[in-house]
Amino acid sequence: MMYYPYVNVYRQNTPNDHNRANQVMTVVGNGSVSVQPDIANVELGVMTENVSLLEAQQANAEAMNQVIEALLRLGIPRENIQTTSYTVNPRYDFVDGEQIFRGYQVTNLISVSITAIDQIGSILDAAVESGANQVNSIQFTVQNSDAYKQQALQEALANAQGKANALATSMQVNLNPIPFRIKELSETMPIPFSKMALSAEAAATPIEPGELEIRANLEVKFQY
Repeated sequence: MMYYPYVNVYRQNTPNDHNRANQVMTVVGNGSVSVQPDIANVELGVMTENVSLLEAQQANAEAMNQVIEALLRLGIPRENIQTTSYTVNPRYDFVDGEQIFRGYQVTNLISVSITAIDQIGSILDAAVESGANQVNSIQFTVQNSDAYKQQALQEALANAQGKANALATSMQVNLNPIPFRIKELSETMPIPFSKMALSAEAAATPIEPGELEIRANLEVKFQY
């Protein structure tokens, strides 16, 4: 006896069957499309420290303005640059059980959307040279994800039909090739992620975006 973990076969009555019992075969179809990312979302920032809160804020603002100007000079639209976090934290040390105030830490983080994938390393290096001292993450994605998702759905349906045909042949039954129910199963698109520390003295930082795999899973029901 053969066992198929992705198959559920049961008997079901439907309104159009005139009370005739139908056999129902349920299969899960899988499809995927590999694509090259064309967008990189980068979070970078400036962190400054000073005993004077005002001086820490002023130094942070000056450095961040220089970073933003460098990004604009490299052709990144201003609308692709967005502030994501601005924090001010007092800093303390503990010496012999005593809390000693050391100053303030000011951190300003921005998110930058980069479409020139082949220039990411140079853009990040320019940001670091201009004053950015934090690069928290790089996430790659694709602009026209809907078109690729549709391709993955088509592959998933073809995969389900192939499984159903194989089972029908093995069982020696006549399969209705048109499914009467299709349900999309939840699937998230993986996003390549990278975290790194950059140095202003380093050569052009190599960034490899790799590939995205857009997947689709369908639960498909056939009658036979």
